[in-house]
Amino acid sequence: MGITYKKTGVNIAEADKFVNAIKPFTRGIGGFGGLYPLAAHKYKEPYLVSSTDGVGTKLKIAFLSGKHDTVGIDLVGMNVNDILCSGARPLFFLDYIATGKVRKKVLVDVVKGIADGCRQAGCSLVGGETAEMPGFYKSDEYDLAGFCVGIVDKKKMIDGSGIKPGDKILGLESNGLHSNGFSLVRNVFSRTELKKRSGELLRPTRIYVKPVLSLLDTEAQGTIKGIAHITGGAFYDKISRILRNVDARIYRDSWIIPPIFRLIQKKGNVADKEMFHTFNMGVGMVLIVKENRARSIISKLAGFKVRSWVMGEAVKGRGKVEIL
Repeated sequence: MGITYKKTGVNIAEADKFVNAIKPFTRGIGGFGGLYPLAAHKYKEPYLVSSTDGVGTKLKIAFLSGKHDTVGIDLVGMNVNDILCSGARPLFFLDYIATGKVRKKVLVDVVKGIADGCRQAGCSLVGGETAEMPGFYKSDEYDLAGFCVGIVDKKKMIDGSGIKPGDKILGLESNGLHSNGFSLVRNVFSRTELKKRSGELLRPTRIYVKPVLSLLDTEAQGTIKGIAHITGGAFYDKISRILRNVDARIYRDSWIIPPIFRLIQKKGNVADKEMFHTFNMGVGMVLIVKENRARSIISKLAGFKVRSWVMGEAVKGRGKVEIL
């Protein structure tokens, strides 16, 4: 008998079993494209906002620990939190999974996490793609990419243009490292230490969609002037994106930095600036708001069980971030 696709390492039958297993978590799977009913009439001048991202080398911790049910939440969080920065409401999400070998149990756990993240974000998981690529990926490893589309009315877009000196900078508590800085983490800790700390390191990215959209719906337009998702590049790169003719002055003593970040810094002898340029340091999202609404917004966030702090203010400048 001649060569077959299965003999090359691609098992279509196993892939079909996996697709059938994840159907309960998705909407409209089975066709050639995901369908989504767009209620454009609810918006005067609707803009679609899109994002694509992955989980990065945090997946190495999942492989090491054998725990795969949270990285899907990370995948969703990295995307929906990004489009939230424009004031957009996530509509639908798609995923791409590439692996050396389809292992049904592992990948079902991954998709369960993606579905959980979509529920937290209030968006639909409309489909995705799973590629079995032997010889390209190791048989016991996979990679993830996600794609999200949201919508916002033009007049309600958040772009940082209204930020003025005196506006307050609020930090919203993270759920640990989220999904950035893991290449550094894996150099600081030994393989044994990574496995021992995998529970903490695999804490999923906090999804801020529902609490922040609630603020945008209940606060007067223009109260929330800028939103930054603290991911790669952290404070210096992400906050500066939303600054125009102001600087951001942040006081590091205004919140308690979680012990895991202090441990990474100590073990790796990492400089302060490098830490704040790589990690979220306990702050996963930043809001820049009118000074007289800061305390009220903190109270509203607490109602969603999201702890937050006034961590600084906008001052005259040209888009620089200063951490004191």
